Amino acid sequence: MPLSLANMRRQYTLDGLTEAQAPDNPLTLFERWMQQARDSESPPIEANSMHLATVDAAGRPHCRVLLLKGFDQDGFVFFGNYDSAKGLDLAANPWAAMTFFWPGLERQVRIEGPVHRLDRALSDAYFESRPLASRLGAWASPQSRALTDRAALEALLVQARQRFAEQPVPRPEHWGGYCLRPERLEFWQGRADRLHDRLDYRLHDAAWQRSRLAP
Repeated sequence: MPLSLANMRRQYTLDGLTEAQAPDNPLTLFERWMQQARDSESPPIEANSMHLATVDAAGRPHCRVLLLKGFDQDGFVFFGNYDSAKGLDLAANPWAAMTFFWPGLERQVRIEGPVHRLDRALSDAYFESRPLASRLGAWASPQSRALTDRAALEALLVQARQRFAEQPVPRPEHWGGYCLRPERLEFWQGRADRLHDRLDYRLHDAAWQRSRLAP
């Protein structure tokens, strides 16, 4: 018998989101929600995990889960292989959308905007902070390329270890950071009977404008 999903549902009753609770700057609200997501981790989860959606040169969308590594008024920072599928997507179409979902808090945040590569020095600094195994992995993995089997990947890792056995592991030119500069943020708070709260912030003439969207 096929697995039935139609009756899988839950009531969202933890909280609400009113205009009075929402600051003028959406980054302030995002920071608050991120901190609350981190504080509520039990068992521990990755509160900074996000779905990143990109569009390739043929107009086809692609989505995957990444980790946010920083954010401020300039934007949201993540890292990866410039030659990977997402890197090629962003080279062809430098716009993206990211979504954070914290089911324990019954919350979601959607963010959209243009993406640019981080300054080389910032990418270097973050790369040097990574564990040695992760730095070697960045050299070993031809990300998004086809491999014959797991052994092929492990052989590439052995080569990387041998290459850098007697020297520091520098950041590869094909690996670095991205920054998404937000032009839209939508905050979603689950409510009972699917009458959810949705506050939508959009950037117009360097100022944020907020509106409520129907659920």
